[in-house]
Amino acid sequence: MEILTGDPITTCLSPLVRDLICHVGFELRENCDINSIVTQNGEVHWETLTDRVSYAESGQSLDYRGSIRLLGPVCESIHLHILSLTRAQFEMKYSPWFQWTVYPELFLEVFDALESLQSPAISLSVMKLASCLERALGDVFLLIGKECSFLLRDLLASAELSQVFGHAVMDVLKVFIGSPCGLNLRNVLWHGFASPQDIPPKYCSTMLLLTAGLGQLLKSYLHQTKVTLAHRPFATLTNLEDVIVFPGVTYEVLSALEKVMTESAFLLKIMLPYWEMAVTKFKLHRFADCTMLLLSQLEAGLRRVFAAVNKCPDRLLTAEILAKHLKDGNINQLPHFLGDPAMEEAAIQFLVSLAEGYRSRCHPVFQLQKQVLSCEESLRMWSMLPTLEEPCQEAARLEGNSEAYACNSLISKILCEFCHYMPGSTCAMDGLPPEKWPQLLKELCSTHIPTLFCPRLVLEVLVVLRGISSQCQRVSDQVTTSLQLRHRQWVEHKLRSRQRQNYLRMLNSVKLLSPVLHLTLLLLALEVVSVHAVQGKSSQERHQYLRFLKSILQYTENLVSYTNREKNKWNETIKLTHAVLLRILTFSEKKQMLMHLTKNSTNQVDTS
Repeated sequence: MEILTGDPITTCLSPLVRDLICHVGFELRENCDINSIVTQNGEVHWETLTDRVSYAESGQSLDYRGSIRLLGPVCESIHLHILSLTRAQFEMKYSPWFQWTVYPELFLEVFDALESLQSPAISLSVMKLASCLERALGDVFLLIGKECSFLLRDLLASAELSQVFGHAVMDVLKVFIGSPCGLNLRNVLWHGFASPQDIPPKYCSTMLLLTAGLGQLLKSYLHQTKVTLAHRPFATLTNLEDVIVFPGVTYEVLSALEKVMTESAFLLKIMLPYWEMAVTKFKLHRFADCTMLLLSQLEAGLRRVFAAVNKCPDRLLTAEILAKHLKDGNINQLPHFLGDPAMEEAAIQFLVSLAEGYRSRCHPVFQLQKQVLSCEESLRMWSMLPTLEEPCQEAARLEGNSEAYACNSLISKILCEFCHYMPGSTCAMDGLPPEKWPQLLKELCSTHIPTLFCPRLVLEVLVVLRGISSQCQRVSDQVTTSLQLRHRQWVEHKLRSRQRQNYLRMLNSVKLLSPVLHLTLLLLALEVVSVHAVQGKSSQERHQYLRFLKSILQYTENLVSYTNREKNKWNETIKLTHAVLLRILTFSEKKQMLMHLTKNSTNQVDTS
């Protein structure tokens, strides 16, 4: 990577940020009595901290620089105090106050890192501590609020957290982790700006004590309000086959990687200790630690390439590396540059080849395509379930429902509308026979859809499409269970007269629901192929389109309710279906769907 050669980089922090983190907090030489900060029992005197938070002359906004300067000696005293404790003393004194975070064992690890005096370990500890604190504060927010912000700065500025901990306490947190105007420890580490030497250990020690102090304040609030703190469940990867796409890394590969680390221009030399620590963590099977370190350093390395290929060295400190356009309107050259293999060590060629053929397994596009195929497979099972061999006269009478006939007619018309956007050989004059649905949906869901640049407008559409798919799956599961149960009860003569009639209505409705749900899946598959076309709609058109999608979502949600075994509103499902089919046909005839905006029809898109 000759493009990355040049003067060695000594810091990725802007002069202002580096000054705040590395110098301002050391300007005051003052001895702070630790007893004025924390008691012998480990209770934090918050007044000592809040009294050193400085405000602008108006009294409304924080003076971050002044606050960091005044809090510096306090942080030094806290750090010396933490280092003076044995592990047992620290655990006895502070562990009870970390329970509110749901991850109290983390703080013993942080204590061990501080004692080790290893800069990379301390930086990693601040990353983990900040994330753990952010998660715990979100749980506290939900004691009062309904929807927790995904931005930490908004969370710390919320009235809900101020109500629990006090406005002054929240201002202390803002100085350390809540604003780009302050120390901003969370962001400078998680986004790969701070080298190991950039983070003073005293700020890690202070974050430890602040977390304990918050636990103390929370206990008091919970006691006064008689409420209980509930913790949100952690996200889990339920389908491991989606993420286990790379082979195991052997020690030979690790050895090659260690050699590459010392020679590669992609790695900043000031960040090398992070990479070395990541390899060590991998060998110890501490994969979460390894991933955290590598994610931040991947961003740091890509930011360096971004600044080089786009000829904007100043953006090394601020670049949004995944933006499609630069601020001057020019195209971001980073994706194009990375399109060619960038590394030639032979031991990692296999990994490089895998990376080149990789498709995002966790992106909403992939997840939606997978949901559609899974639901189609579930619907296919309906035809294999046992049913009545000789329907009685009542069943035949129910089949004569005029609204059901109208629905079938609408399905045919909609399929004709969609026909132009299906793979070329799929459409036929006599409609779409059941045996062709699996292959059709498989072809559509194998279509490659760009995911690198996926703006909010696209994500909004994907959220609704995935919601529809999820509800279709629930309907399929419920119908499958009900069909199996009722058939068994029918054969065993365990159904009362009313239940027998209801079972017959179910059979009749299912004959309609199967093609309707298949049609819905087809709509999802066609729309996701053209999902980026939503950016070409006007604001009003996008609003109308989302209303249309949400009406389908509402329909599927109602289906879930009506097909529930406790409700069994099978006749109502036909009325619901007729209404939604009319809406789909009208919307399609007006050419307002995304598939209508795509220049090339689906039978011309790349399905490689």
